[in-house]
Amino acid sequence: MSSVVGASRALRAQFFVLGVMFATWGVHVPTVKGHYGLGEQALAIAMLAGGVGALMALAQAGRVVGRWGPRAVSAVMGVACCASIACLLAGSAYAALLAVMLLFGITGSLVDVAINTEATEIERLAAKPLMSGFHGMFSLGGMAGAGLGSVAPALGLSPQAHLLVATGLGAVVVLVGSRAMLPVPEKAAEEKHPLSLPRGPLLLLGVLASMGLIAEGAMYDWSVLFMKQERASEASTAALAYASFSGAMATGRFGGDWVRARLSGTQLMRASGVLGAAGMALALAVPSPVVALVGFALVGLGLSNVVPVLFSAASQVPGVSSAHGIAAVSGVGYLGMMAGPPLIGLIAEHSSLTSGLVVVVVFAVFMALSARRALQGR
Repeated sequence: MSSVVGASRALRAQFFVLGVMFATWGVHVPTVKGHYGLGEQALAIAMLAGGVGALMALAQAGRVVGRWGPRAVSAVMGVACCASIACLLAGSAYAALLAVMLLFGITGSLVDVAINTEATEIERLAAKPLMSGFHGMFSLGGMAGAGLGSVAPALGLSPQAHLLVATGLGAVVVLVGSRAMLPVPEKAAEEKHPLSLPRGPLLLLGVLASMGLIAEGAMYDWSVLFMKQERASEASTAALAYASFSGAMATGRFGGDWVRARLSGTQLMRASGVLGAAGMALALAVPSPVVALVGFALVGLGLSNVVPVLFSAASQVPGVSSAHGIAAVSGVGYLGMMAGPPLIGLIAEHSSLTSGLVVVVVFAVFMALSARRALQGR
């Protein structure tokens, strides 16, 4: 049991570092744009390169993690992920940026599958829900990474110096933490899965993950603009949209294991969908910045445990290894995450951002209605 406790602590550190890396990239999107002299379209293509890399890796992630085990994959790919972020501003050619983003997508997605596979194994050995807490550390890492990025200029750190500090510390934590992770079980090392699109239960779980990630991405990408454009908020107030959502999501994840121990996955998914839909509807329907912030917080609470519940379910599909199940669901989820922002933007361009964000309400309702079928009574 002591090894499980140590592995759990190490894994929390890995989730935290991955959150920091994603936030560090997010903080430096404007820096990257200015450094390479990019327009909106060229920046979007660079982001797309990261998504393409993620999909390429996810197609083989189940096989890779099954062959080498979560501990080895998280160590090697975690350091490579940190290195890719460190190199964001190292070059001057656009092709170099595309290569860096491709590497970031590949390594980040492999780490994601590896640590979630380890999380399901730790949950099984501990015989209690732990997945939400692990994902809470990812959210906490995201907040910490964004916070470090915001204070770096005040500390006298140049953008490149900040990248080196954040990624250097992250790589050290990854290497030290991976040593305490669980060794790969023998049967997992022998598993081989052909490249295939998810079908049946895995497909539905992937669709729900996709909808959850689209809704989550909508909050990150569009909530601040919604406050400025639709609610005429000051910049300081509008910035609270991101904070209210992400803070509520982190809180919901840290409390999620307690809730999962008392509710079935189906009950929690239904409640999550209803709460997310109600929060988004409240923010869209009431023309008040304060009410919008409350609504965004409710959306964060509602969405906080969607991915942990779906990943846990994916790891338990009969006849499929946990790594392959998580990779399949992640792959469909990433497709949705890539398609979501343009979809909302297209609706907003032809109507309004309020209309575009109605997508979040629709998807949250669908998640609630599909919970029983997707989770099969779990």
